[in-house]
Amino acid sequence: MRNLSRNDKVLAMCFGILVGMGSLTYASVPLYRLFCQVTGFDGTPLRANAPSGVRLDQVIEVRFDSNTSPDLDWEFRPERRSVQVHLGENGTTNYIARNKSGEEIVGTATFNVTPLLAAKYFNKTQCFCFERQPLKPGETAKLGVAFYVDPAIANDPETKRLKSITLSYTFFPAKGDTTDVAALKTP
Repeated sequence: MRNLSRNDKVLAMCFGILVGMGSLTYASVPLYRLFCQVTGFDGTPLRANAPSGVRLDQVIEVRFDSNTSPDLDWEFRPERRSVQVHLGENGTTNYIARNKSGEEIVGTATFNVTPLLAAKYFNKTQCFCFERQPLKPGETAKLGVAFYVDPAIANDPETKRLKSITLSYTFFPAKGDTTDVAALKTP
């Protein structure tokens, strides 16, 4: 086996850096999304495994907002604009989605919480946003959300004076073959 020349070593090092940077670029979006889901960073609510077991007397208003992508011919709105909940109280609400098009469409929702500092205290135990939502032409669906605001929000100096939190959703066409609803239902 021959020794590598200086040029060969530099070429190998540059190739290794290129492969490493390409790998990091490819993984950056899923890693960032995972980081936000775990920490509540950038307004991403946390996903709780179970409802809250603690309830305080302090009340906070949770507002509901809805948006749809211009590429999705749906009507999407909250059933009610806001609700008052005690910290730690398990709350529920519904959003209404209606497919205004003449074809079957699958949508997917992204979400965030504002103010951003409150996101790490907003926990969703169930949400329509965890799955794709298929709607037939003209079909209307009631999409539920179960949540609670962690009582620890009252102890954080940056959030303890908050009177309201806004939970916002935006629906987009699901990526991939959005019209093949049967394929989504097949295990």
